[in-house]
Amino acid sequence: MDETTSYTAFQGARRLVTGSRREVLTFLKTQPPVGSGLLVFEDGSGRTVDFNLRGDLQEVLDREAPAPVRPGPGRPKLGVVAREVTLLPRHWDWLESQPSGVSAALRRLIDEARKANPGAERRRLACQRADRFLMVMGGDLPGAEEASRALYAGDQAAFETLVHAWPADVREHVRYLAAVAFSPEPQT
Repeated sequence: MDETTSYTAFQGARRLVTGSRREVLTFLKTQPPVGSGLLVFEDGSGRTVDFNLRGDLQEVLDREAPAPVRPGPGRPKLGVVAREVTLLPRHWDWLESQPSGVSAALRRLIDEARKANPGAERRRLACQRADRFLMVMGGDLPGAEEASRALYAGDQAAFETLVHAWPADVREHVRYLAAVAFSPEPQT
């Protein structure tokens, strides 16, 4: 199981647990919430995840474990995953003219873009994850759209003012997810 990714379970506006996949699944099986409104978020992306909680704890843990890597084309031991990419003919022509091949050229371009401004990339990802969570959990709360705009504008004071009256657990979690979005640019 991927123990590096954290998940957070909410029931309504109340945070139930934050932890690894195993910890959250164990909590949900051993202390199941009563009623409806259960949502689980993957904290790295801010996306909701659906876990199949049928069966006993071991069945749930086994079923929700990441699928093993199947041997296939490429380099599966390195985590290489084949997917379809659609490009214009001029892009394919340029990629095919690169000395180390199409895949290597794409990987190199992506790595260069990620290294060009890592602080900006971290802030962008923090904005995305906080905004995804905000729209699900706080979309109907007063000032939600304005808070989203303040988040992307990097206006921490406005963001804090707008989320201040929200339910405590929702407010604290969106602050946690957004923290990097408001961090200063590191000095080089």
